[in-house]
Amino acid sequence: MAEKIKILWADDEIDLLKPQLFFLDKKGYEVVTVSNGYDALDVLSNTHDVDVVFLDESMPGLTGLETLSKIKETNAQIPVVMITKNEAENIMEDAIGAQIDDYLIKPVNPNQILLSLKKIVDNKRLVSEKTALEYQQEFRNIIMDIQNNPDYREWATIYKKIINWEIKLDDSDNPQMKEILEMQKSEANATFFKYVSKNYLDWIKAEDGPVMSQNLFRKKIFPHLSDSSKSVVLLLDNLRYDQWKIIEPILTEFYRVENEDYFYSLLPSATQYSRNAIFAGMLPSEIHKNYPDWWLHDFEEGGKNMKEQELFNEQVKRLIRKDIKTD
Repeated sequence: MAEKIKILWADDEIDLLKPQLFFLDKKGYEVVTVSNGYDALDVLSNTHDVDVVFLDESMPGLTGLETLSKIKETNAQIPVVMITKNEAENIMEDAIGAQIDDYLIKPVNPNQILLSLKKIVDNKRLVSEKTALEYQQEFRNIIMDIQNNPDYREWATIYKKIINWEIKLDDSDNPQMKEILEMQKSEANATFFKYVSKNYLDWIKAEDGPVMSQNLFRKKIFPHLSDSSKSVVLLLDNLRYDQWKIIEPILTEFYRVENEDYFYSLLPSATQYSRNAIFAGMLPSEIHKNYPDWWLHDFEEGGKNMKEQELFNEQVKRLIRKDIKTD
């Protein structure tokens, strides 16, 4: 262990825990012991190098739960392990509700303590090392995918792989792997640019290309409309896949994701082009041709996407050919 992990252990029967303390010392941990909650708080107020607190639940005076509450008020970042003889469900629930990091039942086996420390203190390091190893193994596979003349579907898969690794490595402390991934991402971007430059006009002309801004509603949304239920479409401007993966856990607390898909923005991908094309179901040149009063050029003043509702209503009339209520 390169740097000793410092443990503060508060227990009114600390003298009975000498075997556990000896075990931790042999494993390279530094343990500071106190016999009550007040002394534990004093230690924390006078030192800033405690890595984890072991806290007995049933200490006299200031109880374990009361001590835990005060620790969280001033040292919320320090992980706390509650140790108790009491297996009552309400005690466990109170401790978990107070944001403990682990819960051990006496008599405590030394290996239980070690496992708890590994989970709490060493978790980030272990995850970082494992993530770096897995990315090293995947690095060559991604290179081969890029060099294997991927089509637009395979490019989407490559992009998702790179972004997922980016998110994983962001949670780890490994700047070397992050730098390698950034270089691989830059290489992928350069190769993808050449691919899009070569195929973009064919995508615009053909029906068998990727789903794009101008056919997003027709191909992905209108088929799900039903006379028997209402539909809600939430369009987030400039939302990238990596941003979606960050907010996804928040939304899945309330909704179930049944299908995750992608589409290619037309170019330029700026709001006035891509977003207007989404609502109109047309290319920008077609919007200008069919609705010249609703289109403003770059050099003209005024909001460039002020007619989204009108464009969408026209798309509904053109493609669904029946009256539907839109808000």
